Amino acid sequence: MQKVKLDKIDRQILHNLQAEGRITNVELSRRAGISAPPCLRRVRALEDAGYIKSYHASLDPKTLGFHVTVFAQVGLASQAEPDLEAFERTVQDWSEVRECFMLAGETDFLLKVVAADWDAYQMFLTTKLTAAPNVNHVKSSLSIRAAKSEPGVPIAVDSAAEEGEEDGEDAGEVGETL
Repeated sequence: MQKVKLDKIDRQILHNLQAEGRITNVELSRRAGISAPPCLRRVRALEDAGYIKSYHASLDPKTLGFHVTVFAQVGLASQAEPDLEAFERTVQDWSEVRECFMLAGETDFLLKVVAADWDAYQMFLTTKLTAAPNVNHVKSSLSIRAAKSEPGVPIAVDSAAEEGEEDGEDAGEVGETL
């Protein structure tokens, strides 16, 4: 997977796809200011280069019966690399855990957990999380509401200087630089 230099058109494509993953190639090309065939080539090149990992639908947890979101701070008894990796593998099998981050500091892992209700979370906590090997302690924080939920990363579409494009210099199609 070779990384490529992103130009303004690539950043515009990434910005639009991140905001609206179901956008048609025709509309995406219109917004990027290029025709559809080169736009599709750029999207494929961005996928091949690893900039686009996958496409997802944003689902409403409450509509699907998940009324509780909990952030669980997990401390392990051992921070040896094999133990950290073993915990990460274990978490992969827990569908309730939607995100898992290894942290520096007092907490080893931060888990985002969804559940139907507080009782369902408590069942997960006592039968899976605290029962897992090497788990020393868990501190749970119940989310009251989400004030912001922005997927992905900020894409600065017009930041030409940051990407090395100056004086109208254009890097060309991503596919050409691969």
